[in-house]
Amino acid sequence: LKARLTELGMLMSYSRPRVSNDNPYSEALFRTVKYCPAWPSKGFKSLSAVREWMLMFEQAYNEQHLHSGIQYVTPAERHRGLDHARLEQRKAVYEEAKRRHPRRWSGSTRNWAQTESVSLNPGKVHEIERNKQAA
Repeated sequence: LKARLTELGMLMSYSRPRVSNDNPYSEALFRTVKYCPAWPSKGFKSLSAVREWMLMFEQAYNEQHLHSGIQYVTPAERHRGLDHARLEQRKAVYEEAKRRHPRRWSGSTRNWAQTESVSLNPGKVHEIERNKQAA
């Protein structure tokens, strides 16, 4: 398992219960799922109902939800390299709006530059890279 995780660029987690710093990605996802407006307030009737709901959540999260950490594009757009075109289009819309109505703008338009690397735990990125090189 450890070799496969290293191959995938993942670190082993020896996390303690309810300590979010031990496993930030899973904790962040759990919070997102738990506070989703579609989360069933009365729970799930079966394991298959949970699985079905999670598949729908995953689809919406990756294909529809605009994420602030990656300039309000979907993870699917980012993964497929389609975010650059969307961000360029937004930049053009904002610049045109400013050109048409300059009094509405007190400064420059929003920065729609593509976000580079995104990490919940940036210090671990270097450790992952070292593990990949060692493997």
